Amino acid sequence: MTFAIGFQSCQNTNKKSKPKGLQGNLIIFHAGSLSVPFRLIAKEFEKENPNVDVLLEAAGSVACARKITDLNKDCDIMASADYQVIDRFLIPNYAGWNISFAANEMAIAFTDKSKSANEITNKNWYEILAKPEVIYGRSDPNSDPCGYRSVMTTQLTALQEGNPEILKILDKDHNYIRPKEVDLLGLLEANAIDYIFIYKSVATQHHLNYITLNDSINLSNSDLSDWYTNAKVNIAGKKPRKYISLIGSPMVYSITQLKNAPNAEAATAFLDFFFDTDKGMKIIEEQGQTSIIPAITSSYNQIPENFKKFALDSNKNTE
Repeated sequence: MTFAIGFQSCQNTNKKSKPKGLQGNLIIFHAGSLSVPFRLIAKEFEKENPNVDVLLEAAGSVACARKITDLNKDCDIMASADYQVIDRFLIPNYAGWNISFAANEMAIAFTDKSKSANEITNKNWYEILAKPEVIYGRSDPNSDPCGYRSVMTTQLTALQEGNPEILKILDKDHNYIRPKEVDLLGLLEANAIDYIFIYKSVATQHHLNYITLNDSINLSNSDLSDWYTNAKVNIAGKKPRKYISLIGSPMVYSITQLKNAPNAEAATAFLDFFFDTDKGMKIIEEQGQTSIIPAITSSYNQIPENFKKFALDSNKNTE
């Protein structure tokens, strides 16, 4: 009898200790500029799903995609600072759909100790950065959208001002190019550099001084889409001496679930949480980005039915 009671007790204990609901690791690759909001979103998601460990891995968006395509790293969800990265690198082999969720804009950040900090404006910023004594940083165009957008912003400024000499600032301070824009924050705060090209949302999250740039060069205004196409940047392709040509466009962030997601059930639940205007998207907006949901996508037909309400079919919205 004692043995039977003990066995029953053991069975009851096992039943009580067995995890219920979602569980396991959830792997998310995301743009460096999403680090702050995604940490907050992951924390809130884990409160609702205590048996899930959200593993966040930040990098430049292109680098994130290449970890999936070139290094075959496991990933459940990828969030990009440029929707075109997912369209170009992941669809159709690694992901089936792509939902755009937020906008942003280019800015130039600095500190009170930056050289010429009292002089810089959105009219003369390129003159300040061109000074020999001034050091500025930007991210690598080959790994990070902020990197190629920094180049595009400079190109559009030179074209708008009718002054190709402005492009010479792209030839200086190459020692301060980093894989992603958030890698530059430490250098700026340590006064190793004076200015950085960065997204406005990141500048506000880190309480930095910054200048806003005109819509004609900050890549934020969808009404200026045609103008932005005047900017063109080549980034490294998959093979040596092969390049991918990128054309300027309004800044749009997007997210997808990978086809071979190791924890597909948790990934779907996270995306439900993420798109909720009282949960994930509320945090995105609180951290300085504007929601653009629902946004047009060319992959609408491949989006799971429960997520289609967050997107618009490009074939039916051709304005």
